[in-house]
Amino acid sequence: MRKVLLGLSTALFSANLMAAEMQIRIDIPAMSVAEYHRPYVAVWIEKPDESIARHVAVWYDQAAAENKGTKWLKDLRLWWRKGGRELQMPMDGMSSATRQVGQHQLRVDDATLRSLASGEYRLVVEAAREKGGREFVKIPFRLPVSVAAQRQQKGSEELGMIQLSLQP
Repeated sequence: MRKVLLGLSTALFSANLMAAEMQIRIDIPAMSVAEYHRPYVAVWIEKPDESIARHVAVWYDQAAAENKGTKWLKDLRLWWRKGGRELQMPMDGMSSATRQVGQHQLRVDDATLRSLASGEYRLVVEAAREKGGREFVKIPFRLPVSVAAQRQQKGSEELGMIQLSLQP
């Protein structure tokens, strides 16, 4: 009985050492244009070979009649080519409506992070806007998270500051 309890407590303690939290803050900037449309945005975790390790979020026009908002997802070209085209929309818990100008928060849960192998990754945020531009930002990070870290990168037009916060 003691061996079982010792093994169980060791397993639980080890799992807690691997526990991590990822917070993502995405800034959608205000633009001075005649006809403004909210951007479609895709967020994912990328492996060193640039393949998608995990989809995090997709913001698109879900309110469009007959699911026509999905027609423009291909404008998120990088995400679309790497695996977005293979998904069925809406993705439960990941897809939502486009967001207005301002700062928006996302959280990647511990279970998702623990499901990824140790190693180098990149957070990728891509935005595309009708009658606008297209842009992506990549922020490198490493798993497992051993110390708290904060990284950020600023987009040039379609994206403002993208901030990645990692907690062990």
